[in-house]
Amino acid sequence: MIFLERLGVVGVVIENLNSVNRVNEILQEFNFIIVGRLGIPYKERGVSIISLVVDGSTDNIGSLTGKLGSLDGVKVKSALTK
Repeated sequence: MIFLERLGVVGVVIENLNSVNRVNEILQEFNFIIVGRLGIPYKERGVSIISLVVDGSTDNIGSLTGKLGSLDGVKVKSALTK
């Protein structure tokens, strides 16, 4: 089975700060596809924002975004190369 590697960005907005520890656990689990990460705690709005640069298979990126998006108060969007 051949997997095509995709390059892209993933945006994560954490509105429920109780989910932050689980988000970090998931990111650690998928560190093999994360090229770069920028996290910003936006205290005035009570949210945290994470921007990821990813390089991996569609399956791995989809699994990452799916796990993150299933968490309470976590919104995820991605843009990937073809």
